[in-house]
This record gives sequence, structure tokens and C-alpha cells, in this order.
Amino acid sequence: MPKTLIKVDFKTPPEKQTSIHNRWHPDIPMVAYVKPGDEFRVECIDWTGGQISDNDAANDILDVDLTKVHYLSGPIGVEGAEPGDLLVVDLLDIGVMPEFEWGFTGIFAKSNGGGFLTEHYPDARKACWHFSGVYANSRHIPGVEFAGIMHPGLIGCLPSKEMLATWNKRESELFATNPDRTPPLCALPYAPTAHMGGMKKAAAKEAAKEAARTVPPREHGGNCDIKNLSRGSKVYFPVYIKGGGLSMGDIHFSQGDGEITFCGAIEMAGFIDLRVSIIKGGMKKYGIINPIFQPSPVEPHYTRHLIFEGISVDEAGKQYYLDPHVAYRRACLNAIEYLKKFGFTGEQAYAILGTAPVEGRISGIVDIPNACATLYLPTEIFDFDILPNADGPKKYLNGKIDMARVK
Repeated sequence: MPKTLIKVDFKTPPEKQTSIHNRWHPDIPMVAYVKPGDEFRVECIDWTGGQISDNDAANDILDVDLTKVHYLSGPIGVEGAEPGDLLVVDLLDIGVMPEFEWGFTGIFAKSNGGGFLTEHYPDARKACWHFSGVYANSRHIPGVEFAGIMHPGLIGCLPSKEMLATWNKRESELFATNPDRTPPLCALPYAPTAHMGGMKKAAAKEAAKEAARTVPPREHGGNCDIKNLSRGSKVYFPVYIKGGGLSMGDIHFSQGDGEITFCGAIEMAGFIDLRVSIIKGGMKKYGIINPIFQPSPVEPHYTRHLIFEGISVDEAGKQYYLDPHVAYRRACLNAIEYLKKFGFTGEQAYAILGTAPVEGRISGIVDIPNACATLYLPTEIFDFDILPNADGPKKYLNGKIDMARVK
């Protein structure tokens, strides 16, 4: 077993742990240094820092403070890493922490982040998941069980000062185009809840004013939510500062492509075993701006799917030009309407698409004016037959069980 480089304490608030941070900034000090070739373990708390409980009410989803997230373990320095290099990270293993043997999925209220389909599902809901070895099942969404594809939703290196300034400039310009939008167009720096790891108090106070929020993916990696970046994957991260500054968190037990409910994966605390190496000058050698990766040889293998198609015509019938965002939304909505015929509520169907290992694809992007997106729903995850037949769909739940609501 690799040595544990970063340990977390579930009984101590994350803001009091110097091996955890919730912002990106080049001056956040390294927690530890490793050498190329080293193998080590990093423990991570859940992305909210323990704000969500395993119960049957969604009040915590409604009230979660999103200015605090994501809580990341790190940063870790790699000896010899310099700007322009590629940091090669092998994800050797990912697992569940014994102190946190459950997971959660949330449909966030439109007023607090929303989600991909927030106009259709604007209210907070929650599902808690039980882990049965490699399988996940939920008392809030019965009739469904699937093998997880555990992965860090968020992993990346620290930005340089120049890159941080670029992020803040372009995101501020976007925000200014519609500053009153709900949910907002982006998450700008917010000092009051910034946790800057091991930075000294005075320096942290100043740095927090410009420190980037962890919400989106960016050039350094970050919150990419790529489900196939799982155990056995190899990732090539651009290096922007000396040492690289690798941080990670937001571990998911399982997720569908797009993580469409926003808190759409099965969120959990966990550990990641890693090995690191360096390709000197790799960014220029390979023309790399964003990370690239090799997927894992060990993944759930579902062979039978029902595929839902969407085109770039929105719900009101408005035509868009080759818009894959609209097309994928329509594919998701088509799948939800189909699953509702079997007795699932819309929210349950929405959560299934966010957590189960569904495949989302841009299937056509050249046939004007309609882009075509598809959603591959594995049929083996259901306890009953969901394929169309002459007798029509058989109601499975009939609304008797639903996701947790606000009480």
C-alpha cells in the first residue's frame, strides 16, 4: 500500500486543516513534496466539506454554501517540475473511506446553482446511496443498481500569476454581460469563505481577493468531471509553476456523462493512490494547452443500451444552429420522459442520468442546422425490462417512493 501523504480529519472543520484548500492561487504553499516515480495516497473529504447528511430531507441541499466549495487536498509539489513541463499522474487506485461509506446526489435549487435542466427541475432534491462493494443503490431511487466508476471530479495543478489574471479577466467580462442572472454566469473570487491552505493569515487575506473559485474546468484541469478518469487512468497535466502544485478532490463513486444535475454524481469522501513523473518541456513538444489522459482498462462494462437522440431545437420549438448544448439537453429530456412512463418521478429519472454510467456523445455536428447529441442509457442497471414492447410500459414505482424533499 502506498504511504499516506495527506490525511484528512472528518471531525475537524476543513477550514482548520492546512492540507486542504478551496481556491486556486499560485502562492498556496505545498503540503508536501514527492519525487518522480513516487507512489503515495491522498485522502479527500467530500466536495462540500461535510455540509450534506445521510437523511431523508433535502434542506441541506437547499442551504449548502457553494462559496465554500470545492475542498481539495494539496497542493503537492513534484521535485524537478517546472513551467512548460507535463506532470504525468497515474491514478493507481480510488476507494471509499471507512468514515464515509455512503454517497449523495443533489438536484440543486435554481436559486442556489441550479443544474443542466434547472428550468424544468428548479427545486432541491436529494438521494442518498449505499455502496455494496462495486455497486451503488439508493433507498430514494429503487429499482436501479449499477457498478461505480470511481474518479476525482476535480484534479489539477496550480496556475501561474499570469494564468490566474487571465481567468479573472475573462470571467469578469462574462459576468458583466448579465450580472443579475440566476444562476450566475460564473463564480467570481469571493474572499470571505476562501480557505487558502497553509498560507499565513495576512498573505491569505490578500490572496483570497483574487483567488479563483474551483467551480469550472480550466487550462490546468480543475473541475472537469470526466467519469472515465478513473483508477488505472494516466493524466498529463500542464505545469505552470515550479513544483506543479497538484491538488484533487470532489471524488465520485459514479457519474453519467455531463453530471447533469450539477451535484449529479454520487458524491463521496475517499482516497486516491497516485504515481507521478515528468516530461520535460512536454507542453511545447506535444502542443498541449489542456490536460490529456488515457482511460482506465478497468471500468464497468455494460453491453446493452437504449439510445436517446436530441437535436438543436429547444423545448419551445426554437431552431438553433448546430448547438450541441441544446441537442444534449433534448436527449436528456427525452430519456427522462421515457423513464417517467415506468413510474419514476422526473426528479428520479434526472438523477439516474446524472449518476449511472450513461454515455453522452456529439453524434453529428455538420448537418445544418441541427446538431445531433445522443445519450446511451445502459438497460442492465434496471431491475425490470425498460425496452419498448407491444404491451406498453409497466409501472414500477407509481410515485410511491421519491427523492428526499425540503421539509
